[in-house]
Amino acid sequence: MVKRKRSILFLSLLWLSVSGFISVGAEKEAKLGPVIVIDLGMCWRRQRETSGRGGQEPSRENPERTIFDVKRLIGPQFSDKEVQRDMKFLPYKIINKNGKPYIEVSIRGGKVNAFSPEEISTMVLQKMKETAETFLGKTIKDAVVTVPAYFNDAQRRATKDAGAIAGLNVVCIINEPTAAAISYGLEQKGLEKNILVYDLGGGTFDVSILTIDNGVFEVLATCGDTHLGGGDFDQKIMDYFIKLIKKKHNKDISKDNKALGKLRREAERAKRALSSQHQVRIEIESLFDGTDLSEPLTRARFEEMNMDLFKRTMGPVKKVLEDAKLKKSDFTKWF
Repeated sequence: MVKRKRSILFLSLLWLSVSGFISVGAEKEAKLGPVIVIDLGMCWRRQRETSGRGGQEPSRENPERTIFDVKRLIGPQFSDKEVQRDMKFLPYKIINKNGKPYIEVSIRGGKVNAFSPEEISTMVLQKMKETAETFLGKTIKDAVVTVPAYFNDAQRRATKDAGAIAGLNVVCIINEPTAAAISYGLEQKGLEKNILVYDLGGGTFDVSILTIDNGVFEVLATCGDTHLGGGDFDQKIMDYFIKLIKKKHNKDISKDNKALGKLRREAERAKRALSSQHQVRIEIESLFDGTDLSEPLTRARFEEMNMDLFKRTMGPVKKVLEDAKLKKSDFTKWF
């Protein structure tokens, strides 16, 4: 219940900040009710349809029905090499339907449904609409949806269509780095300033350079990677412990989705803890075939195993600096 209240409160704060920020013209603005902001970087679980952290919790017992990182699948073809790579690590089933990746989920009664990434996005938007309406005590019709800065026109249209199906009037779609700048209060009026936004999300990564002058945003350059995010760091931790378990206990857990679900949850917890601690302990009772896991993980080891991913994020940073024709000393803020 505490987590649910925090989620609703966060959504409310976004609603309050953005409803006062968005400029849509006086005539159009008069027709709008409360406007909420929705970030599609969420998790969704089929059965009792839940989203966000609440949808992610049951992934240990129900990994095949817990859908996450779906934003990566909006746009590319099924044959895309990155989609093929993701299929090796995602616990749910991805199938080829007319050349596009679809998520296959079994529901009650043994029935199997195939959902497009856009349909999953629609369900997330519907859930967030319901959450906002419950908290605010009024009907919500208007929303602003944030997307990765490098989303192309087709991906943005698909996101807007998902909003319409969810019963929302998508007032506008804004880039995630711009939304981040707004949330930090950088839209406040003042002298012109350059900022660089480094946005490493759960499943995607983008970096943008923006100029803010008297409350007006201008995106000078943007770059990113649709298949780089926190989930990739989690996977590195998982790979490390999968190998360790095989070496110590001669057991291979790489094909057991329930064991992987438990390990994925602990890997994410450890990653978060290591941002403020030098060492954490991964502890899972009866992880696989009666085998317990209790092993330390240091920040140094974490940085070592993920060094290639850290270096990979620097490519887009260099690219946007070149495209914007700016150097480090030209920036007011980096975040």
